[in-house]
Amino acid sequence: MQSTLLILIGMQLVYSASDFMGRYYMVKHGFHVASFLMPWFLWYQIIRQIAMFGQLYIFACVPLGKTMALMGATSIVISNVLGFLFLKELLSPIAYVGVTLAVIAILIMAFR
Repeated sequence: MQSTLLILIGMQLVYSASDFMGRYYMVKHGFHVASFLMPWFLWYQIIRQIAMFGQLYIFACVPLGKTMALMGATSIVISNVLGFLFLKELLSPIAYVGVTLAVIAILIMAFR
């Protein structure tokens, strides 16, 4: 289960990297047809496809309910850490309590 958890975290990190990339270029170029014909969009799609293979592996190894709980909690944690580190986003103390609960959920679901 430990290697599955590492793959899950890696998959979410790759998805998050593509999310940051999409956010950066969509803000820079706007939501127009021309934006989707630029080289960055091809790289964006390739990165997301790589992450999708990790997701499919997780679906093959872990029951669906547990998978979705782990993916949701991992996404919350990674998004908040990256938002804090790179976008300088600060949340309310109660929001950080929620993130902490997500971490606890990951640990419970991963090791039970």
